[in-house]
Amino acid sequence: MQLTPDQTTVFTLWGLGINETVVNTWIVMAMLTVASMLVTRKLRPDVPPNRWRTTLEVIVTGIQRQIEDISPQSSRHILYFSGTLFLFIALSNLLLVVPGFTPPTSSLSTTAALALSVLIAVPLFGITRQGIGGYLKTYIQPSIVMLPFNIISEFSRGISLAIRLYGNVMSGAVIAGILLGVAPFFFPVVMDVLGLLTGLIQAYIFAILATVYISSATATVKKPKPDHDLDRERDHKEQDR
Repeated sequence: MQLTPDQTTVFTLWGLGINETVVNTWIVMAMLTVASMLVTRKLRPDVPPNRWRTTLEVIVTGIQRQIEDISPQSSRHILYFSGTLFLFIALSNLLLVVPGFTPPTSSLSTTAALALSVLIAVPLFGITRQGIGGYLKTYIQPSIVMLPFNIISEFSRGISLAIRLYGNVMSGAVIAGILLGVAPFFFPVVMDVLGLLTGLIQAYIFAILATVYISSATATVKKPKPDHDLDRERDHKEQDR
């Protein structure tokens, strides 16, 4: 049984073997790009929306609402990143039902690349929001003793993201292979339905975790107000009454 598409070389380019993971990743990226161009080519206020544009608006609005529930800040700067992650992983996993297509997310190299993009994006969002000094200060919160633990926590997030997505997609393929050997006429339909469901759930979990990490890095630490400021505010409120 083949556990990963990395083992299949589709063609050789300039002496470099291009495996099935790379080819299927290009296919998913091309499908998302072409679909986005076709749906948004007449994106004007005077053109009534068709069903594809309505579907895209429902998806984008749903992702934006999920981000707003997590992050109290502006969701637009996170929407592009987390939304792209969700659409790529979801479409990759949904194409599991296509005969002969192996989702690129069942390769550890793909999930590691996605996790690495989150690891790079988190400090970039944090520095953009708080500046370099403000972001680096978050590593010594609540005290400088926590510096090594916060650094380890940062890297463990990426490792857990990659292993979780790869493990769930790969284990689903293994279980499907075992059940197909037991009852080849019944389990394909059941496993296809479960594969679609778990694929969407895994895409949702990955995008939500990425959003949580970015929101945590961009959250501004509020300093406690001095006692005399609190007394002054209390006096003003009593005078207003």
